Amino acid sequence: MIERLRQILIKEFKDGFLPYQGTEVKSFFEEMKQRVSPDLIFTHYRHDLHQDHRFTCELTWNTWRDHLILEYEIPKYDGDFGSPNFFVELDEALCRDKVRYVVDSFASQREKHWFSEEIFRAVLRLRGMECHSATGYAEAFYSRKLVLGA
Repeated sequence: MIERLRQILIKEFKDGFLPYQGTEVKSFFEEMKQRVSPDLIFTHYRHDLHQDHRFTCELTWNTWRDHLILEYEIPKYDGDFGSPNFFVELDEALCRDKVRYVVDSFASQREKHWFSEEIFRAVLRLRGMECHSATGYAEAFYSRKLVLGA
């Protein structure tokens, strides 16, 4: 039976080894497919240079083929930003909350030189400029397939 999932599930897989733990990770995705049918799925950008991120994106598309999936980008040293095609305008308060949430939630990344509030705000501002956001800020995603129903 498909249920409404109202919790965050965190699995422990070895960082940097996801493609090599493929069977275990794929089994988890297949188990989730039996439990939930999301209205919207966010996953990593398919061209992300981090192998764990690419693998997660691939499994997301393999598992939920008929769902709305938006791929997000992560600023990092690799410099693998692209040209997103789906933008969501954000106001100043939401940008502040988003950046604070990201910085507070990913403690393992805090020592990275690219992991800063300034970088995350800059990305929101850059994407806002690209879509001519009235607020000056936007979140950007990649959409491979978007179906609008009548």
